[in-house]
Amino acid sequence: MKQKDEQKHEEWLVYILCCSDGSFYTGVTNHLEKRLTCHNRGTASKYTRPRRPVTLLATSVEMNKSEALRLEMKVKKAPKAKKIACLKSSRPESNILT
Repeated sequence: MKQKDEQKHEEWLVYILCCSDGSFYTGVTNHLEKRLTCHNRGTASKYTRPRRPVTLLATSVEMNKSEALRLEMKVKKAPKAKKIACLKSSRPESNILT
C-alpha cells in the first residue's frame, strides 16, 4: 500500500506564467509548486528555459487530467487578455469560448 506522500496527485490544473520577456506560458500540472521550481531552474520547458525567471499569473480550478488538458489547449489558442480572465473565473472552460 502506498504511503500518503507517495500517492499520485489526481487533481490537475492549468496555469499561466509570465516570462521575463513579457511572454506567457500556459501549462498543466498536478503538482504546481514542484512545476514552478522546475521552470525557474530551467528544467521544465524548452520555452521557459531562456526566459527565466517566470512568475505565476493565474491558475484554474482543480479538475481531472483530461479536463485540464482540454482546457490547456483552449487557453493556448485564446488571446493573451482572455487567458487571464478565463483562469481567474470559477468556470474557466465556459469563458474561453465566448
